[in-house]
Amino acid sequence: MSTVPDPRAYPDRPFLAVSAAIIRDGRVLVTQRARGPGIGIWSMPGGVVEAGETLVEALVREIEEETAMIVEPVALAGHREVVVRDDDKRVSRHFVIMCYATRWISGEPRLNEELAEARWLRPGELAELKTTEGLAEIVAAAFERMAAAD
Repeated sequence: MSTVPDPRAYPDRPFLAVSAAIIRDGRVLVTQRARGPGIGIWSMPGGVVEAGETLVEALVREIEEETAMIVEPVALAGHREVVVRDDDKRVSRHFVIMCYATRWISGEPRLNEELAEARWLRPGELAELKTTEGLAEIVAAAFERMAAAD
């Protein structure tokens, strides 16, 4: 176990992050986290934007790093805020996540230390899983944005 403190714990301001609703043949990729926070919960792959990156650059980089896939961001599908408080009501995590409708270009999801499982699902199948809050709504918006772009 690492003794290095988590730089994202107890932040003094929110972290900006991106996520991708990767669409391929009428299905969206969902991934299950292999470690906390959110271990075991199904969501979309993504991560934190680094200084100097645009949102699109961060999204493409994060998806390649996290899943080994190449994607093309098409349009913003929405955003989510994640605010987690500890037992004393102090903010222990705060992320603002920009969620993109994203076209799959190549590759298959590769499991790693961050991803326990990955599945390509039709939007209606999301209800069968324990997902991050608002996932179904973001996926629906992503499909709408993708259809408008095609």
